[in-house]
Amino acid sequence: MFKIGFIDYYLDEWHANNYPEWIKKATGGEMQVTHAWAQIDSPKGGLTTDAWCEQYGIQKCDTMEELIAACDGLVVLSPDNAEMHLSLCEKPLQSKKPVYVDKTFAPDEETAKKIFAFAESSGTPCYSTSALRYAKEYTDLEPEKIKGLTTWGPASMEIYAIHQLEPITMLMQARGKRVMYVPGDGFGTLTMEFEDGRTAAMTHFEAGAPFMAHVCMEGGNQALNVQSDFWAVFIKVLVDFFRTGKEPVPHQETLNVIALREAGMKAVEKPFEWVALS
Repeated sequence: MFKIGFIDYYLDEWHANNYPEWIKKATGGEMQVTHAWAQIDSPKGGLTTDAWCEQYGIQKCDTMEELIAACDGLVVLSPDNAEMHLSLCEKPLQSKKPVYVDKTFAPDEETAKKIFAFAESSGTPCYSTSALRYAKEYTDLEPEKIKGLTTWGPASMEIYAIHQLEPITMLMQARGKRVMYVPGDGFGTLTMEFEDGRTAAMTHFEAGAPFMAHVCMEGGNQALNVQSDFWAVFIKVLVDFFRTGKEPVPHQETLNVIALREAGMKAVEKPFEWVALS
């Protein structure tokens, strides 16, 4: 059995609670989450690390080093606390064992480069992505025909922007140049200009919204409502990565996503002004 270890800021969060069963089911038990380590107990009133491990039948490790030694593949979680990834990733990304780093990869591009440097200096295979990358509605498109697009989705810029910026970056296949944020009452829109001159926009609705897009393409436009099971594809790609060690998302593309997000968060603080990417 291929043993997977969870490294988290705190357990009892949605990703940690669901990934184990999905991985086990997708591999017929060939791969299983067997070990877990968390820096702190849940600060949100959830299960403690001990209680979480007992509930999910996963062995608690007292140190990160113990977990890394015991496992064949590693998942660094902390999905809502990107600021923790630099410290959480340093040891796993020098292990030479395949490592998936959950979204959002880093709070800014400089930190993202430091995280990838751990892996690149040691030859450790790793990647990060939003699961929305794998929505069939996006992967069926032909990026070379896209002239521009607009997307919308739920929740805050800080936590959920990654789920729109990831497919936008994947489809535009270009690095962002500058962004502008226009706030509304319960929503906001981030307009992006890319280095090749094309533009895109994303709107987030704080009270909730489906993931949707309208894509301007050569030969006609397409309206998309994301309803496919992108989580199933995400898990398939993850277990294939653990089997092969082949990185499914280029590091540079992740850096481009994080650079857009970083500029977007700065733009939130000064709306109606263009903010250049670093």
